[in-house]
This record gives sequence, structure tokens and C-alpha cells, in this order.
Amino acid sequence: MRTGRGLCLGVMVVSLAACVSRGPRMETPAKLTDPEAVAAAQAQQAIRESWLRTHDNWAFEGRVAINNNGKGGNGRIDWRQDGDRYEVSLSAPVTRQSWRLIGDTRSKAGRLEGLEGGTREGEDAEQLLREATGWEIPIQALTRWAQGMSGPGATAEQIDFAPDGRLRSVQESGWRIDYALWFEPQGDHPALPRQIVAVREGAKVRLIVDRWDFGAP
Repeated sequence: MRTGRGLCLGVMVVSLAACVSRGPRMETPAKLTDPEAVAAAQAQQAIRESWLRTHDNWAFEGRVAINNNGKGGNGRIDWRQDGDRYEVSLSAPVTRQSWRLIGDTRSKAGRLEGLEGGTREGEDAEQLLREATGWEIPIQALTRWAQGMSGPGATAEQIDFAPDGRLRSVQESGWRIDYALWFEPQGDHPALPRQIVAVREGAKVRLIVDRWDFGAP
């Protein structure tokens, strides 16, 4: 994706907010409580995660809204994942302004392009993004959350399922991630998240996925 010229953060926030129409209101489904149904949902989730771990070359396109203590913006998002490496691009289509974050989930280091003053690099991509833009985005965890995968060591108490057996919410590192809508399974692809909201005190990330794409395993 084309990366825009250096930007003032204030201009970026205003232009992004003006360029994205709101999606339908997201409501988290009811919580599954029947023990046998929960066990079946856990088994179904384990199968999903096993498939996703063996297909680590993927991408999605969609829309994202970010709010950090009243500051933020929204726009188009284009996420490309190749194993541990990711490229996340956010853009305002009308103004053609954009930035791109490139990093590695194993090392946590990252490079942020498209800012006023030029490219910035750091040992922690999330901290780099926060310091440069004021936006709180859990990039490392979002590589899993976007696919509907829980974190390593997550307990049953941290994961809820909806009546249809799909993931309803996950609690991790102070964040609550709610799943409102899913794409239906297609071919050998499992169901994939379509609308997600991640919330932590003072911060909120709202993601609407328009399209998923998986490469070769």
C-alpha cells in the first residue's frame, strides 16, 4: 500500500474520521453457560486455533476506529502477516494520507512510516506507535485477536462462548475483546471474525473486517 508523506497527527485524525462511514452497531451475543455445550465449544475452538497456527500467512482488509482517552481516529486498515512479520497500514482514502507500521511479533521491534519528520524505529512497536501518535493499539496481541485466538495460557474463566459455539469474548492483559459477528466457514477455512471490539481502561479499538485472505500454509 502506498505510504503518504509526513503528516501532522491532528490532520491525520480529522481526515481519517471524515473518511470512514460507521458500520452497524455491534452487540455481543449472550453467554453460553451449559457445561456440555461449553465443552463442545472449547473443542471447536481448539480445532480452529490448530488450523490457524498452521496457516500463518494471511491478510485482512477492513476499517478500524481507535480511541485513547478521547483522542484517536478511524480509517481503512490493511494487515499483512507472514509468520512473525507484519505490515499494518492505515489510510484515509479521500486525502490519501497514511502510515504504515512494520514489525515482528517475536522481537517486538518496529518501524513506523508516514509521520511528520520521517520514519521512526524502536525496540517496541507498540510503544513507538503510542509515543508518535498517542494511539493505544495492542499490535502484538491483535495478531491473535483478529483471528479469534486466545493468548497463551488463557484459562477457561477468561474465555466465553456464544450460544452458536463461537468465541464471544476474551480477557487478556487488562483488555476485554468482544466478538459480535463472524464470517461463515468457507472450504477448509474456519469461521473468522468480522466485527471485534477491544477495550481497556481509557482505550478502545473497534475493528470491522471486510475481507480475509490466506496464503499457502
